[in-house]
Amino acid sequence: MDDTVADLVFRPRPTAERPLLGLTVLVVEDSRYASEALRLLCLRSGARIRRADCIASAERHLNVYRPAIGIIDLGLPDGSGLDLLRTMNAMQPRVPILLGTSGAERETAAGEAMAAGADGFLPKPVESLAAFQAAVLAHVPDDMKPKFPRAADTTVLAPDLLSFREDLSHAMDLLALDAPPVGYLRRFLLGLARSAHDTALEECALGLGDTVGPVDRSILRAFLSQRIRAMPMAI
Repeated sequence: MDDTVADLVFRPRPTAERPLLGLTVLVVEDSRYASEALRLLCLRSGARIRRADCIASAERHLNVYRPAIGIIDLGLPDGSGLDLLRTMNAMQPRVPILLGTSGAERETAAGEAMAAGADGFLPKPVESLAAFQAAVLAHVPDDMKPKFPRAADTTVLAPDLLSFREDLSHAMDLLALDAPPVGYLRRFLLGLARSAHDTALEECALGLGDTVGPVDRSILRAFLSQRIRAMPMAI
């Protein structure tokens, strides 16, 4: 029995408290912090979750099963999430619900995601349980939604700071490369900063140009290092 048939036969019915019960979400997100936030939101909503941190990993998942929902970050380390959205939109059968997400280029990201085939868009930070559920349920067929009135859950969920620290360390590793991927690094740090409401980090990311010289690289590494040292090793 393949995954599609199994889901139809064994899918539990959604409830008012867990409106995404029985659905599988593929989250394609390179930030550990943002990925953890989405994991918490999915689990609180009753959904099963699979995670990928790049296009290649997402494609391996899609070769094995079809999720009911795909949430795709637009800035990925091995290419554009827009290309992955186009691929998933063209699949037969299509992934039923496709949502783009981004914390960078806020003015254009939503339109670009929709043009690439997304059904909706989740701007970062993604942390409100009610807003997350509403954004997903807007695209869920009526026969798969809870049958009872559902009170909006105003809970705000955020991952612990260990995942934030791991993202900062990843940025440090990128800066240590002979030719850092500055465009990707800028988008990565912007998304991270906005997910974590870190205004100083956001200003730092916005200040990055198309290239990073030795002096700028040293300043940015010192800033990130200070951020890492100021955070607890474990929560």
